[in-house]
Amino acid sequence: YNHLQMYVVLTTKGEKMDLKLLENAPLFKDVAPDEIDAMLQCLDTEEKEYEKGEIIFHAGDVIHFIGLVLTGRVQIESDDLWGNRSVLESVEPGFAFAESYACLPGEPLMVSAIAAEPSRILFLDTGRVLTTCPSACSHHSRLIQNLLYISSQKNLNLSRRIFHTSSKSIRGRLLSYLSFQATKNGCRDFYIPFNRQQLADYLSIDRSAMSAELSKMRKEGILDTDKNHFILKTDLM
Repeated sequence: YNHLQMYVVLTTKGEKMDLKLLENAPLFKDVAPDEIDAMLQCLDTEEKEYEKGEIIFHAGDVIHFIGLVLTGRVQIESDDLWGNRSVLESVEPGFAFAESYACLPGEPLMVSAIAAEPSRILFLDTGRVLTTCPSACSHHSRLIQNLLYISSQKNLNLSRRIFHTSSKSIRGRLLSYLSFQATKNGCRDFYIPFNRQQLADYLSIDRSAMSAELSKMRKEGILDTDKNHFILKTDLM
């Protein structure tokens, strides 16, 4: 909290935020556009810009702010004492992060939130979010329901990562993840939200070994790939 309190700078400089950025955000689902502005006033939100690679939350921090990505992308990472890094999540514009920790008073972060590219973040005070305002406005109740939905979805995503990394082989992990992405996109031609190093970190495998395996799979006609673009060609998934 002290870290955030010290460094948060309002980037809007008193200007009204472009509410179009929030209309499709899951946190504001089913909230009328004209009510979002009133809700932001009620929640006493703050906004900050981050450069690529800048740390938003450090592992070990105790926070009570929920982060909402307005532009850019935030990566949730876990590092052990030996410097091994695992990518747990990539947070795109419109999506929230750190809500589970923000809702647990005194619980230190086990992960870090890092700007994967230049990003604008909206911070919401959890105390304001979870405490219904005196007017008991309906949109505030909707916000709490949406927060519960988001937390449930995050738990599902974590379970999904555990599933993708359950295979002992590099190929098995790649096929599990790529098969899911194809199903999610409804097409065998898709882009993933990770570069090669981030994908290796997410699947908890060595990047060089992963690249070698992808090269083998390309030669075997299983897939084509260029950076984060993949085309799955066969049913060997």
